Amino acid sequence: MIKKGHPALSRVPFPHVDDDEKVSEPTRTLFAMRPARSLLIVISLLVGVSMAACSQTTGPRNWAAAVCNALAPWRAEIGTLTDRTQEQMTAETTPAQAKENLVRLFSGAETASERARAGVERAGVPDVDQGEQVADSFMASLSGMRDAYARARGGIEKLDTRPQKTFYEQVTGVVQKLNQEYEQSELDTGKLSSVELKQAFDEAPECR
Repeated sequence: MIKKGHPALSRVPFPHVDDDEKVSEPTRTLFAMRPARSLLIVISLLVGVSMAACSQTTGPRNWAAAVCNALAPWRAEIGTLTDRTQEQMTAETTPAQAKENLVRLFSGAETASERARAGVERAGVPDVDQGEQVADSFMASLSGMRDAYARARGGIEKLDTRPQKTFYEQVTGVVQKLNQEYEQSELDTGKLSSVELKQAFDEAPECR
């Protein structure tokens, strides 16, 4: 089961034509109808493919496994980035170096979150009641985390490194806001309304 919450930064200080219709000039009408028929056929095929794609579902166990496979490397990377951020905040570096390192770390977390979101999207929709809503909520959470890291990166980029004390105070403010946004977007499979999905996340080896 995916545990509630994810490594955050709390430790860091500070988208008609009727075929039977009779006309007086059949030859001219025949040629006039061909493009329309072709267009209708193409549209029908496209709509059919689109509806088929939207209706594709995945069994709860397979969906949970696919989601956990997408989230596992993301969780590991976020944990590593959190540790590195902690190190950067306590290391004896210049404000300019700290700023550069934090921007790089938050950018990495942003990229990792988007990669995880795309992985969950590829998993499709779980074949359970309100499965589409569940899939959408997972992707929305990851999108929220991605955007939170993007805002944190942008916030650090805008900071002046002098005076030093003011810089670190502002960094602390950016990190605190990031933590709040992170918690608001966190994933918690324990809150799933589907008993089948809860069981799938508990039992799938990929989620342990």
